[in-house]
Amino acid sequence: MKILFIGDIIGRPGRQLIRDLLPRLVDQHMIDLVIANGENAAAGFGLTPDVVSELFDLGIDVLTTGNHVWDKRDGLVCLDQEPALLRPANYPEGAPGRGVGIYETAAGISVAVVNLEGRVFMNGLDCPFRKADAILAELGAEQRIVFVDFHAEATSEKGALGAYLDGRVSAVVGTHTHVQTADERVMPGGTAFISDAGMSGARDSVIGIRKELSVQRFLTQMPVRYEIAKKDPVLCGVVVSIDESTGRALQIERVMELGN
Repeated sequence: MKILFIGDIIGRPGRQLIRDLLPRLVDQHMIDLVIANGENAAAGFGLTPDVVSELFDLGIDVLTTGNHVWDKRDGLVCLDQEPALLRPANYPEGAPGRGVGIYETAAGISVAVVNLEGRVFMNGLDCPFRKADAILAELGAEQRIVFVDFHAEATSEKGALGAYLDGRVSAVVGTHTHVQTADERVMPGGTAFISDAGMSGARDSVIGIRKELSVQRFLTQMPVRYEIAKKDPVLCGVVVSIDESTGRALQIERVMELGN
């Protein structure tokens, strides 16, 4: 089976990329399940109910998120209402939503999706390594296909989690930095890995934000109201091929598709 994972969707330009390109990508790669990180999909920060509905209507099966999922208050209600919308599982008890979901493809193949967040240069959350252990123990060995979105800043932390979970999950795909890395591989234990899947948004930008605003922030160290960039849109992600009988990854392939 094949899973398409789409990197962080940035605002309206990112959603338009999904609208324009997703049907062809699904057909071209014979995709069974589409997962996308949507934490930046509503004007660059967070989610709203309308944006969540739009992304599901466009053909995304599961939405993962990260630290920006809390940015829009009206979107928080979706976390408890939408079973296919995840937030990082290692937030403390009492946070809205869920960090793990089990979903079936059209062919009836069961896929567990796990959302975790890193701690290096980020929030002081529960340990993502130990949380992964607890989740896998709860899922049990009968859940063969497990896909992890690890939303983290440091490539070292992402690589360490990939190594820690090698042979125990089907894929560990990094998000958050918005820059697609070139280290995709299937590790010795059969787990597909990439440090960052990249973003789906404007390439003529600073990680999706209008570049002049980002430059101003660095020059002055003063607060700047960020706005989403629109020029040169590109959709980034990966296609992971998995042996459904064992859960082991067979291949991971980077995707970078230019928009209109």
